[in-house]
This record gives sequence, C-alpha cells and structure tokens, in this order.
Amino acid sequence: MTQKTKLALVYGGRSVEHDVSVISAKNIFENIDSTRFEVFLIGIDKSGKWFLMPDVVKSFDKGRPLQLTLDAKKPAFVVQSDGSTFSIDVAFIILHGTDGEDGSIQGFFKLMQIPFVGSGVLGSAISMDKIIAKNLMLQAGIPTAKHACVYKYKNTPSFEMISAQVGTPMIIKPANQGSSVGVSKVSSKAEFHAALKEAFKYDESILIEEFIVGRELECSVIGNKEPLASPPGEVELKKDYAIYSFDAKYVDGEATLLHIPAELDANSAENVKDVCLKVYNVLCCKEFARVDLFLKKNGDIVVNEVNTLPGFTHISMFPKLCGLMGISYPDLITRLIAMALERNQETKKLETNFTSGLS
Repeated sequence: MTQKTKLALVYGGRSVEHDVSVISAKNIFENIDSTRFEVFLIGIDKSGKWFLMPDVVKSFDKGRPLQLTLDAKKPAFVVQSDGSTFSIDVAFIILHGTDGEDGSIQGFFKLMQIPFVGSGVLGSAISMDKIIAKNLMLQAGIPTAKHACVYKYKNTPSFEMISAQVGTPMIIKPANQGSSVGVSKVSSKAEFHAALKEAFKYDESILIEEFIVGRELECSVIGNKEPLASPPGEVELKKDYAIYSFDAKYVDGEATLLHIPAELDANSAENVKDVCLKVYNVLCCKEFARVDLFLKKNGDIVVNEVNTLPGFTHISMFPKLCGLMGISYPDLITRLIAMALERNQETKKLETNFTSGLS
C-alpha cells in the first residue's frame, strides 16, 4: 500500500479574514482525498497561538498547543501536552489576509524547508500589497484604475486634490487587506474623511482608485511553468450594495448572482484570460491565484487585484471556475499539492553552498 503524504492544513490566523479561513479549511478537509493524504489540522487562533485540532472548527478550546523544533533538516511539530511529535511532507496554507497571504508564513515554512502550496514570499508579498502590485502591473503595461496613495504618518491630500486625480465617486481601501474589509465608496468630502478613518483601522497605507463602471469578472489561474487560466466568471450584485462588500460576499446569500462562466463572446473571453495570465506572471504567482478585473462597456479591461489565496468556501468562485476546466474540487486540491511538491524538488536542486577563498 502506498504511503500517504503527510499534509498540514493550516488555517485561522491573526487576520480580519480569520472566519473565512475556517470555512475554506473545512471545505478543503471535507474534499481532500483521504486515501492519498494524512491530514494534520493546524489551527492558529486570533492571538497567534498554534494548535493541533481534532476538527476544523472556530473554537480552539479542544486544540492542543503546538511547538516546533527549529531544525531545518528535520523539523517536527511538538504537542506540548504530552511531548509527542509529528512531521509533515507539505503544508496547505489557507490563511487569508494578514500573516497568511502576505509572505510572512511562507517565509517561515521556507526557512524550515517545508514545502507549501501557493505563491512564495515574493509573489505573496507583492500581490498582497495593492500599491506595489499596481505599480508593477502599470510598468508591465497592464491596465489598472487611476489611483492615489495615502499614508497614515504623512500629510493627507485633500478631497479636492484626490478627486482631481481619480474623479468621483472613488474607492478607498486598505492596501493590505482582502474580502473588501475596510473598503468604501466615496462621493463627498464628509464620506472621504470617514472612509479614510475606517481604512486606517486595518492598514497604514491606503489605496484610492477611480470607481470603475463595468462588469465584475474573476478568473482562476493554476500552474507554474505553463499556467492555465479558466474561463472568466462574473459577479452580479442583485441588491442595493454600493460595492461588492464583505456582507455581499459572505453574509447575504441573496446579494449576488454568479455567472459561471460569464456570458462573453469568444474574443473578449480570450482577452481576459490573456491579461490574467500576464498579471499572474508579472506578480510572480505560483500554483494558483484568482485575478479580479472589470470589463467596461467599450470592451476595455481594467485589472482590480490579485488574490494568491482565494477562498475555498462553498460559494467561492475559484474552485467553481476550475470546474469549468474539468477539474473537480478533490482533484484541484490534489493537483495543487502535487505542484507544490514538484516545485520544492526543483528548488532543492539549487546550490546553497559556495566554497570561497575567504579564510
């Protein structure tokens, strides 16, 4: 009998998207091929403590606190209560947002030489920072919305100055957050200052963009050497929401209608896929990502942002779009893990020792 691959499913975390992570992890755990993987559930609570969990649940009361032996040649997790240990072959990180999607935990696993699913330190960090990602996309000729940046410890430009740059209405968002947390649509001076105050709760850098009138499209991209883009899907807001907010995404089940695939002519669909692949490569993404963009009435494409750890909830677009490529949910999980292990083998071929003439 083939030995199972030992996999740590890491979820939760110190992030405003903690609860979304729990739901994503639960879905992955329920759909993973248990004949191929032995799964260790590692939950991180909102204070940053790590636990070995008996199941994917929001409460960490029944979790057993963990430590890690800091030996990159033979890392092992230690269960504090009884001193027992376990090692893993690969980690599936499903920590949305801060510390999980920004390269932090990716760097931790890299230092310990533990393979992990998803983009590395560089791709995660630059994709999470919407200002850096936008600058790189603009340099590569990828169309994005007109924008301005505001920083907490610098003089804040006036509403009049910003509106002259990006127009009104405008979108104000934290530069390093996801799930539309802290995002506001602004049309007046009073709304402007209230929105800045709200966004600064979550980040010290704020991105302000022109409000794009267009269809909201999303595209799943998977792969490393030759990534593939799915047919685009569309998110249609059904209710009176100003933007695709957190509540519209996760709370109000009647807020949106998902078109999978989006109703597009063949040429438009291919153009969207081409742009998404270019974004994926420019931002150094690995294994998988979701690219969000707008399609204007005149056919222009405007890239919104990239999510290197898209949701795996029951309503998430990423796995649904992968289904359009003939990839089932369980097969998607298996494929992502296989790509991570293959990438790790390629990385291990690189030399890390250098013999010099230095004494």
